[in-house]
Amino acid sequence: MSRTPDEPSTSRDASTVSDVLVIGGGIIGLVTAWRAAQRGFATAVVDPEPGGGAAQVAAGMLAAVTELHYGEQTLLALNLASARRYPDFAAELAEATGRDLGYRRCGTLAVALDADDRAELRELHALQQRSGLESEWLSGRECRRLEPMLAPGVRGGLRVDGDHQIDPRRLAAALVTACERAGVVFHRMWAERLTVVRERACGVRTADGTELAAGQVVLAAGSLSGRLAGVPEDVLPPVRPVKGQVLRLTVPERYAPFLSRTVRAVVRGGAIYLVPRENGELVVGATSEELGWDTTVTAGGVYELLRDAHELVPGITELPLTETRAGLRPGSPDNAPLFGATGLDGLLLATGHYRNGVLLTPVTGDIMAHVLTTGELPEEARPFTPRRFTAAALTEQPV
Repeated sequence: MSRTPDEPSTSRDASTVSDVLVIGGGIIGLVTAWRAAQRGFATAVVDPEPGGGAAQVAAGMLAAVTELHYGEQTLLALNLASARRYPDFAAELAEATGRDLGYRRCGTLAVALDADDRAELRELHALQQRSGLESEWLSGRECRRLEPMLAPGVRGGLRVDGDHQIDPRRLAAALVTACERAGVVFHRMWAERLTVVRERACGVRTADGTELAAGQVVLAAGSLSGRLAGVPEDVLPPVRPVKGQVLRLTVPERYAPFLSRTVRAVVRGGAIYLVPRENGELVVGATSEELGWDTTVTAGGVYELLRDAHELVPGITELPLTETRAGLRPGSPDNAPLFGATGLDGLLLATGHYRNGVLLTPVTGDIMAHVLTTGELPEEARPFTPRRFTAAALTEQPV
């Protein structure tokens, strides 16, 4: 029996009423819907193109260790928790859908091209060691022995066998299939306005005027999460778009194997990565640009990526360039996600994953299923409550 709030209308089509309505059909919204349906909730997703969004541009690095940044140790614990769940999660999803997710336990090699980069990488290695993480320092020669295509000038690197990869496009397609098989209803249209009755979120109105009612509403619309009309201003998530341009190349058979693992570096102060797929695709990314809602692929962005990739792996200029694309990451003020209840009854958040959306997919599904079932955040997610950005919480923080 559906758990729905009081509504002004007493007669509704069952297809427009659900226990849980997820706004946003990217990988975060889809995994939330899938896990909710598995818990027995009548679940619906509203999105014009389920399986789209940032996942179509993401490289799919599962890099909890090599993505470690200073000041993000709390987020590290969540990233590691999700990374540990990935093998079982990928196996479960593949079995439920019959789809290959492109999940590879190939490891990651982060390298330095000059003395400054080497010093910075050494500092990262020290931080990883202090954080109890497994990484091995290699000389430049040892790096080139692992990856012969690397430039002769590589000065050293970090080998992290525990940082894996998955194909986000395949992941998104599999989650759509899993949701369909679990009985999730898809409303392929835009959510135009949140419906609020007696200070409670109870559904949305779509772009074509359809009213969708729900007992609980989850806002999981990525970088668009802060733009939904009808959400009170003090409840809107502080999520902004961060542009990333990505290239895709194809490795002809005569060059295979080109790279055996993900390779990362900092070139001229900018991060770059190369992610080789088993199907011969090579993903190169990504820029990080604070340009609002712009998704233009620029000549400058493509040039910088190819220039830096060429310094790292000179042979890359021989490969066919098959795709250029730009997407928007959902950034939050502290680069960490927002999970759970808001100041508006009935409205929950699953957004703000920034550069870790693919990595955090398994743990996000588990967190949101727990919140929807119990009304409480599990312990691992409590540092990421949306309430940390309320005016009261911010004034309580030490200066």
